[in-house]
Amino acid sequence: MRKLSSLGIHLFLIIASVVSLFPFVWMLIGMTNTSSDIVKGKFSFGSMLQSNVTKLLDMTNLGAAFWNSTLIAIIGTIGTLVLSSMAGYGFEIYRSKGKDRLFGLLMLSMMMPFAAVMIPLFRMFSNMGMLNTPTAVILPSITTAFMIFFFMQNTKSFPRELLQAGRVDGLGEWRLFAQVYVPTMKPTYAAAAIITFMNYWNSFLWPLIALQTQDKKTLPLIVSSLASSYNPDYGIIMVAIVITTLPTVLIFFLLQKQFVQGMLGSVK
Repeated sequence: MRKLSSLGIHLFLIIASVVSLFPFVWMLIGMTNTSSDIVKGKFSFGSMLQSNVTKLLDMTNLGAAFWNSTLIAIIGTIGTLVLSSMAGYGFEIYRSKGKDRLFGLLMLSMMMPFAAVMIPLFRMFSNMGMLNTPTAVILPSITTAFMIFFFMQNTKSFPRELLQAGRVDGLGEWRLFAQVYVPTMKPTYAAAAIITFMNYWNSFLWPLIALQTQDKKTLPLIVSSLASSYNPDYGIIMVAIVITTLPTVLIFFLLQKQFVQGMLGSVK
């Protein structure tokens, strides 16, 4: 009975893995074929990869788009990790009368759809002269209620004895945070980094509004413009999608162990 149960679990995991990997495999195959072959459903590698890549480079400013996405994702991720971890740490470690009310208001902000603040954000950044800059994309998401809540929940498992020992040794609050809390919470930072990087990298709606010239476009905007053309070339689109997907896949595989530990709230 136990062997049968184990076989069923493994069979389910194999099927789930195949279903999950199929879209990426389809993209890898599609980027080597012509648009007509992809429409026909050809599921074998072709010989059009170099041609599709050349056409993509000729049609778009791919290098600039890749740089823009990388700049926004890296700076945004670093800023989010610093500010959100400080906020989560402060909410959990320090006690005050108004803390719970403030945190409740912060959680309520999660219920507000982005469409409700989109126009005020646009007018604010327009008046500040910051439209069409990476800053306009980074700032609205540099701290989120979810990420603060994530750090706060993981801080519950942080051993307070380390803080007490640090205070006995004469460490100030900033040094306690930087030298005790941050190294101890590495898995949480890794998990938060993956989530935040993917959010910035795949962000579409706000960059579409805030970035108004071609030299400032990000990769998702380039893919969208290719797909929305009158006669889309699906081979070129597949190449662009694979290039857009690879950085997030690479980061996830590099940090997957820490990501699992961070999501489970483990502390080393």
